[in-house]
Amino acid sequence: MLRRLAPALLTLVVVALGVTALAARPKTEAPERTADYVVLVGVAGLRWEDVDPRTTPTLWRMAQRGSIGSLSVRSAHRPTCPVDGWLTLGAGSYAAWNGSRQAGACPPAAVTVEQPDGIGANLPDQESVVLHNQERLPWGTVPGSLSESVRCSVAVGPGAAVAAARPFGRVDRYAAALPRDPAVLLGSCVLSIVDLGTVAGEDPAARQAAARAADAQLARVLAARPPRSLVLVAGVSDTDVPSRLHVAVADGPGWEGGWLTSASTGREGYLQLVDLAPTALAALGRPMPERPFLGRPAESVGDRPADLATAIAQPADADREAAAQRRVAGWYFTLLAAAQVLLGLAVLPMLRRARRHAGPYGPEPVSRRVVAVVEVLLIAAALAVPAALLADVVPWWRGEHAGAWFAGVTVLLVVGATAAVRLTPGYPGTLGPLGAVAGLTTLTVGLDVVTGARLQLNGVVGYSALEGGRYAGLGTVGLGAFLAGALLSAGWLAQRVRRSWRPAVVASVGGAAVVVVGSPYLGADPIGAIALTAGVSVAAVISAGGWLTLSRLAWAAMAGLAVTVGLALLDLRRPAPERGSLGRFLAALGDGTGGLTVHRSSTANVETLVNSPLTVLALAGALLVWFALLQPWGGLMRLFGIYPAVRAAMAGTAVAAVIGGVLGGSALDVAGAAGALVVPMAALSALRVLDHSTDRTRPEAGGPRDEAAAGAAPDPGPPSPDATPDPSGSPATPDPAEPSADATPDPSAPAPDATEQSSGAAAGEPRAGERGRAARSSTEVATS
Repeated sequence: MLRRLAPALLTLVVVALGVTALAARPKTEAPERTADYVVLVGVAGLRWEDVDPRTTPTLWRMAQRGSIGSLSVRSAHRPTCPVDGWLTLGAGSYAAWNGSRQAGACPPAAVTVEQPDGIGANLPDQESVVLHNQERLPWGTVPGSLSESVRCSVAVGPGAAVAAARPFGRVDRYAAALPRDPAVLLGSCVLSIVDLGTVAGEDPAARQAAARAADAQLARVLAARPPRSLVLVAGVSDTDVPSRLHVAVADGPGWEGGWLTSASTGREGYLQLVDLAPTALAALGRPMPERPFLGRPAESVGDRPADLATAIAQPADADREAAAQRRVAGWYFTLLAAAQVLLGLAVLPMLRRARRHAGPYGPEPVSRRVVAVVEVLLIAAALAVPAALLADVVPWWRGEHAGAWFAGVTVLLVVGATAAVRLTPGYPGTLGPLGAVAGLTTLTVGLDVVTGARLQLNGVVGYSALEGGRYAGLGTVGLGAFLAGALLSAGWLAQRVRRSWRPAVVASVGGAAVVVVGSPYLGADPIGAIALTAGVSVAAVISAGGWLTLSRLAWAAMAGLAVTVGLALLDLRRPAPERGSLGRFLAALGDGTGGLTVHRSSTANVETLVNSPLTVLALAGALLVWFALLQPWGGLMRLFGIYPAVRAAMAGTAVAAVIGGVLGGSALDVAGAAGALVVPMAALSALRVLDHSTDRTRPEAGGPRDEAAAGAAPDPGPPSPDATPDPSGSPATPDPAEPSADATPDPSAPAPDATEQSSGAAAGEPRAGERGRAARSSTEVATS
């Protein structure tokens, strides 16, 4: 009875953990009104490296008083050109100016501003821009939403006119340049938007001159600011490729001496361009528009360093790291994919010759030294991702040759981690390297997530603040590595206990991993948590042996669905600004705009599938597993038969990786990151289990067949498989945690369970009679 209820009970446990992890969210309070006026000042291209007390004294003093942060200027166009940045600022969501433009460039945009009455202005192109964003772009953005949310707004300069224009093109108050005394103009409306020009190019002298001119204009704005006002200074756009992080400063009541952040980033010191519009409305105490902004109101948090130079050094350093990450990440993943493909091709002939034949004829086995070298390379390949994550502990991006520094640090970490795995006591065992590598990966990624995911932000195997997709929690590559490491660790641990306890071990370890991935305090990835829930359920129900039947698959699907439904119901009960991604999607389905979300996700999947090197890694790994490792000579089916918990872990990893990638809009990136760990370890374990496939076990004295053969001279027989040989050629050492590899598993029957064949040992040896039968069966197969 209990065995029949086990799948349902395990499903309930995993579902409860998943819903608990996803439902708990940091408590947020509604922003209070802090200002009577808001002045948004934009300087396209302004970066923190342009700010110093001599060149920009006004901005320096303003930053000393107020709160500062790094601004990500993502828009609907890559790169975010000045006109796109101003349009996104006024829309509160990702927007782009229409018209044909060369990809990757920012040509001067001719914005027509008409002044028919000398008071306001009109943008004749605004209606076509609105239609372009509504019908051609996947965000459904309404340009001019910020101005529509207030009764009156002021624009100074052409860029500000783009941001302040209402959807039909009208600008309430407009001045082409800042007046000699701007106090009257800035006090005429509660919202003012000021364009102070552009800081462009890479020539230091030219940038200093442009920043100095903008700072002089800013001094006039601050001198004429209305009483009880909030002034926001932002580098609203890029001016060329590649994208960079820009300046964000807030000065006003309640914004003294902190770091800027918002719910859209979840990271102290980081803000998005789309956050400025809701920040202005929240400061004025105005309601948000009916169609919610993608951005969230900013706030001032934390105690930043008292010395402004020290504080500014942090966002400036983050900008350098993000720029270096973009240059290094592409060739790193390309080299990783190429190395693992070449290593997979090298393993193929070794798999053919790994089985040591018992008869006098057969192919010459591969030298144990060669096997030992290949095993070390497989371990190194599997540790490449966690080593690259740890490389960010060293500030490699500050060097003149950042790529070379990163490569050197990563290689040293890979060598050190590989040596640590090689020296572990359980290394000679078949599953020894797999357990050590999986544990190291889980520990590395998990500790980073628990401590704030600082290594993933702007890291080569993390996520970039320049992309504007994620600023905190678990990234795509981190999710793939973590779920693979957690499930393989769960399978390795489950294989070391009795069969009846294995589902509970997998559910416990996997449930903890679901909490780490899904909690908004940790991984903050609800889609990843849902995918991992399905993978853990699959692994738990087949960890004790047997096939993945329809009923077991149904339980796993029900677990993922239950977590999804539970999270959706809880998320929909929250106010709209506090909802997560799933709640916003379901709300969009209710108001008829859910198709935009589906379109964005499908577009992201296609782009990632075509452009990402991890796609090659995922496909190459799948081909190696299907056409080599799962073949009768590949050894993986034998491994699965002897170690059913490992088979369960790998099946669960495949399910979780595919679901997490497709639903998360990252296609096969999650699967590629998971495969970078799983496939090398599967190949290594298959090589080892094939190497032991012809080992013999001497029947114990006193058995029925021994009694029938009484009087016959005892046959010493080959060595026991319990003495597992070291692939490097060192003397064999016993591995009590491993089952015997005598009997070749029948792929058409449920996987045998070596632990259950034992009556007392936790490792599980075959019973005496079964040993004798297995030895004779193996001898007959080998001699035939």
